[in-house]
Amino acid sequence: MLPMKFPSRLIPFVFLPLLGCQSQPGSPGDAGSPVALQDAARGHFRIGAAINAGQITEADPVEAKLLATHFDSITPENDMKWERIQPAPGRFAFEIPDAFVALGQRQNKQMIGHTLVWHSQAPDWLFQNADGSEVSRDELLRRLREHIRIVVGRYKGKLQGWDVVNEAIRDEDGKLRTDKPWYRILGEDAVFVAFEAAHEVDPDAELYYNDYGLENPVKRAGVLKLIEAIRARGLRIDGIGSQGHYGLDWPKLAEIDQSLVDFAAAGLKVMYTELDVTVLPRPSNYFGAEISTVFEKAPELDSFRAGLPADKEAELAARYAAIFSIFAKHRANITRVTFWGLTDRTSWLNNWPIGGRTDYPLLFDRQNQPKPAFHEVLRVLQQSPAK
Repeated sequence: MLPMKFPSRLIPFVFLPLLGCQSQPGSPGDAGSPVALQDAARGHFRIGAAINAGQITEADPVEAKLLATHFDSITPENDMKWERIQPAPGRFAFEIPDAFVALGQRQNKQMIGHTLVWHSQAPDWLFQNADGSEVSRDELLRRLREHIRIVVGRYKGKLQGWDVVNEAIRDEDGKLRTDKPWYRILGEDAVFVAFEAAHEVDPDAELYYNDYGLENPVKRAGVLKLIEAIRARGLRIDGIGSQGHYGLDWPKLAEIDQSLVDFAAAGLKVMYTELDVTVLPRPSNYFGAEISTVFEKAPELDSFRAGLPADKEAELAARYAAIFSIFAKHRANITRVTFWGLTDRTSWLNNWPIGGRTDYPLLFDRQNQPKPAFHEVLRVLQQSPAK
């Protein structure tokens, strides 16, 4: 999602050292180390993390060990988005994406490309002629195909799959975002051509549609309609990425469950691609994840700058346990659960939808230590039978 701007129903337990001495990624540590998250999830689904440029280049050895130990799938948080990887016409920035692939290969991790078509984090030049006028339909299609040819082609045979199209459907009515340049100029062809071109370049890569708020039945129906249109054209689509940007009390658990029932009925693999759980209030009851929706700072909306109180820590842990209980129930249809970030310190939610807040949405804290939520997720996974 947004680029980072750096500057409990719970039984009592003792925080354990994070990693101990581990000889190989994902291997059991010494007796004082927690079980690796990826090991607990084996037989259920892969466990992933979205990682930033510093984590891709292993700038912090503690974060690097955390990633190596607990996660068996990785997604680049921002560095394969169009504005980063092709910031100017024909000028590609492959250094960090190449490092991402090298990291995944060294550690034998599943790698997901993110993303080829998105209305945000796309450079202005993409939709403009040299004189600033809006680009023609034919020229935009040419630019799209060329971008996919170069980017997907560079990593052909190395990535498990691509989030081909991201967030094409509006929240309120389940229709295409025709107010955005991709869809104002190209309509649904922005979607169809992207899936077609990605498959032509890398026939073995899985292809996904990715979106947030799919617990909303109106939006979910719109996304399913779009996926059926993709299939009706004989195009490859392997699954749906449900982002999972949640709060402590939204969406309702029954809504998460129903979304999974509907996706299974449609014959879709499901990946939870951007999971996090904010503990902070949202202004105006906004529960979406559209990054252009931002609000002014207000002290009452940033309650935990000094640290998360024990009761809120417990509430977060219980929420994660409930969410993963639903995931475990539907494990036959879920192939991956990816957290959108590695630790609370690097979560995008510290800067969205209000800049400069202090949020606690992930399983590892700002000191790279496992939180009560981590242990609750482990408990649920360990108590659930494998597929």
